[in-house]
Order: sequence, then structure tokens, then C-alpha cells
Amino acid sequence: MQTWFECKVKYVKVSESGKEQTVTENFLLDAVSFTDAETRMIRQMQQMVKGEFSVTDIKKSKIAEVFPFENGEWWFKATINLVTIDEEAGREKKLRTYYLIMADDIKEALERLDESLSYLVIPYVVSSLAVSTIVDVFPYEPSESAVPEGFTPLEKETETEE
Repeated sequence: MQTWFECKVKYVKVSESGKEQTVTENFLLDAVSFTDAETRMIRQMQQMVKGEFSVTDIKKSKIAEVFPFENGEWWFKATINLVTIDEEAGREKKLRTYYLIMADDIKEALERLDESLSYLVIPYVVSSLAVSTIVDVFPYEPSESAVPEGFTPLEKETETEE
């Protein structure tokens, strides 16, 4: 299961007109801990931003799943209510789940959400769908876990000892 972290980053952004402006933007990334989230966010920002930046906030996100699509300008945050039956207590149990969907408008976001949740056998209700403040999403990439220079992976170290 993925753990998503929301990171706020403050930096100087150059607009299309060439004007510099200090902005604070939200990013979402998959990480195993707060330390990992900060490290990965710094690596991402070093590739994206020329100049100084600072990671001002990191918090665990309640987003359960992200549905990226090839085209889409905005990230929409959807709140879904599921109704399940608690067999032990014998009554209905309501679950609230959050999803992030990439789309160009709210209608397309709703269509893509329904398409992405078609695997659910439990009926659900979309209780809210709105443009998110998240600018970009960085899922975990196995290539990011490269071993730093001067270190050897543990499994190679044990092979050489034998």
C-alpha cells in the first residue's frame, strides 16, 4: 500500500512574462517516511527549479489512490463515501475515501473517476469533486533508489564475503 505525502515548497517562479514571484506550491509524492519524502522532494525540486527553494511543510495525505492520465491540466480531489456492512455488529458502516484524478474539467474528472473505480463491487457516492491545490504528483520510481556513489548494495556485499 502506498503512503502519500503532501509537501509544500517555497521558491521563486518565473512567469511567462518573465516576472519573478515567490510562490508556495503543493506537491504529492509516494514515500516510506517523512525523511524519504523530504529527500525525494528535494531531488525533484533540484531538477525543476533554478535557484533556492525550501520544503516548508510535509504531512501524510489521506489520499488513497491517484489516477493519472496522459492528458489533463488539473488534479481533482474526489471524496467518495462507501457503505459496507459490519458483520460483527450487524449494521452499516460508512467509509470516506479520497482520490486524486487528472482531468481538464470537472465533467471529465467525474467520468475518469467512474472509469477508474469500475472495479469496485460496493456501491459508492461521490460526495465532492473539486480542483485540488496539488500542482504535481510524483509516484515512486524504482530507478530513484539508486545506491549512492561509494556504497555497495547489501546483497552484493554478502556475495563477496562468501
